[in-house]
Amino acid sequence: MKTLKADELKKTIADKSQIPVINVLDRGDFNDRHIPGSINVPLSEGDFVQNVQQKLGDKTKPVILYCASSECDASEKAAKKLEAAGFTDVRDFESGIQGWEDAGYKFEGKKTTAAR
Repeated sequence: MKTLKADELKKTIADKSQIPVINVLDRGDFNDRHIPGSINVPLSEGDFVQNVQQKLGDKTKPVILYCASSECDASEKAAKKLEAAGFTDVRDFESGIQGWEDAGYKFEGKKTTAAR
């Protein structure tokens, strides 16, 4: 698993590289705040791996995962599940929503913050 910093993720999104960015938190958390353009596939749902595979279509395609913060281990757990299932290019934005906010980037959702 590769890890990303906020500026690397921002650049990836800006480049419109079509790499899916997946928030692995529960739907309520996703609806409150999420990185623009990201989708929600909750790790807590029993069919997480199948749901991600449906979104990607191919286990060799890159995917970026994130959760709440560097203290939250949900994205790391999700990455390990995907790798164990045969996904070959899993990336973890390990500082999550908090790292995105700390870098001054904007959110989508009910509880948004302004960009710097």
